[in-house]
Amino acid sequence: MRDIRFAAKIIGKFKSIQSAIFAVVTVLLLSAVLVITGVSMRYTRNSIFENSSVYTQNIVQQMNQNIDSYIDYMENIAYLISSSEDVQDYLFDDEINNEARYRILNQFETILDSRSDIRNVGIISKSGRMLINHGKKSVNSDLDLNTQEWYTQALDSPEGPKLTSSHVQHIISGERPWVITLSRGIRDREGSGEKEGVFFIDLNYSAISGLCDQSTVGTKGYAFIMDAKGNIVYHPQQQQLYNELQTENIDLIMKTDDDTVLTGTGKDGKLYSISRSEKTGWTVVDCTSVRELLSKSHQAQSVYVLTAILLVVVALLFSRFMARSITLPIQKLRDSMKKVQEGDFSVSDVVVDSENEIGSLTKSFDAMTHRIQELMEQNVYEQEQKRKSELKALQSQINPHFLYNTLDTINWMAQKYGADDISTMVRSLGNLFRAAVNSKEDLIPLKMELDVLKDYIRIQQIRFGDRLDFQLHVPDDISHIYVPTLCIQPLVENALKYALEFSDDVCHITVTISEKDTVYQITVANTGSHFEDDLIWKLEHRQVTPQGSGVGLVNINSRLKLLFGDRYGLSIYNEDGMAIVLLSIPKEREDSYAQIDDCR
Repeated sequence: MRDIRFAAKIIGKFKSIQSAIFAVVTVLLLSAVLVITGVSMRYTRNSIFENSSVYTQNIVQQMNQNIDSYIDYMENIAYLISSSEDVQDYLFDDEINNEARYRILNQFETILDSRSDIRNVGIISKSGRMLINHGKKSVNSDLDLNTQEWYTQALDSPEGPKLTSSHVQHIISGERPWVITLSRGIRDREGSGEKEGVFFIDLNYSAISGLCDQSTVGTKGYAFIMDAKGNIVYHPQQQQLYNELQTENIDLIMKTDDDTVLTGTGKDGKLYSISRSEKTGWTVVDCTSVRELLSKSHQAQSVYVLTAILLVVVALLFSRFMARSITLPIQKLRDSMKKVQEGDFSVSDVVVDSENEIGSLTKSFDAMTHRIQELMEQNVYEQEQKRKSELKALQSQINPHFLYNTLDTINWMAQKYGADDISTMVRSLGNLFRAAVNSKEDLIPLKMELDVLKDYIRIQQIRFGDRLDFQLHVPDDISHIYVPTLCIQPLVENALKYALEFSDDVCHITVTISEKDTVYQITVANTGSHFEDDLIWKLEHRQVTPQGSGVGLVNINSRLKLLFGDRYGLSIYNEDGMAIVLLSIPKEREDSYAQIDDCR
């Protein structure tokens, strides 16, 4: 309120309405332009980043598919050669088959001449017989094949080829190239039937490089490949293979199940887009600089800034025009605001210390707002009083103060003449009246409500004797449970009315207090009566006329809804020959109950 008055006072300092309107409109338009520009820039930045993320993910998936296709092709070569009769004859015959050797070397020569991405190709048997490339280069005599992963895995694998990570190949004497080896075990069909040989292809490091580097995002983006163990298969910075790639977040990438991982903060962060291959077991990762991803957003932001400047200029011109246009009809606006004074609009008080047209307008405006505030306060008060009246009218339909002394007199006389049953009934009835009259709270402790119920049962057990079988089941601790006043006894009374008064049979009544999820449930079940379908609805719509005083199902149902909301109320049904009424009290009001108890 003070801020509004302060703003109004400042506006009143202007020499003319035109100046005040110009200033206000200008501030509002400038604020709107700045807010819209800021929101648009932020939205554009986020949108570009999200689209770029999707784009990089598509790229890395395509990259993975290309690698799978490439490995598929190499596997086909491995299968065709390793399964040929010439390879069997050369590796496993007792005598060297020169014709088979010649044909194999021709195949190798054709492969090497047509494929620059293949560094070495060869076959090796456990016995030491081998053919590599053109058959001319000497083999490294110091190499123990049993130490080479590509050789041992091919022999030990059940079926199919095996892929290694990047490694230095030692098979050719004097050469140490970085390669990725695809190997396949060869079975001796005429001998033991076991894998006695290995076919291998050494793929140049550049072969994978060509597949990865051609699809990277931006000038600073790059891709690398890891195997299932987190070892680097390929990285554009080959020296990183020696230091276990400390600059990359390998552990984070291997542990995540997401397709993207964002590391770092702000523009200095990195976006890792991940695609895993079921075929190779490799993980293809595209690493892109966040700064580069957002470079397009900077261009968009520049456009937004220029647009904002243009809008500011337009806003100033428009506000000037509006100020001049509003000055003339200001008198008509004052007359219109007098109509609002009758209660058609809701606004706050405004005080302006000025003698111009706005000052005159403010007087009418203040009168209108005061009227609206009075009406609102009056409405709130009336609604509160209405609620209290409804509650008190519903729960206090019996209020016979004058009966107290009479009941005490009857009790004294019954004791005098030894009529214990009459004395018990009178005392219990007096307790019931006192509970109805003296209760000023909407909610009372469950123990008080059960005391009222017990007094009522004492009266009825004297009245009906053995025909009434009553059982009460409550938790050990009920001190924290609060219930609406007179919510259980009327339900028991209703059960007795329809089960005993019109029948000579024994009536079994059970009252159970239980706890379930977020509510306390109170169940009243009895034999000897039966509920009609939709009885509550029929009573509320007067399709069934209630008997007695009216303190019954509709009363309790209405109070529950007033106290706890429309989700709560009574549920009635028939089950296993018993008429059952279910009442639920929400647990979430326990703090309120505690406050009520402290006040007592």
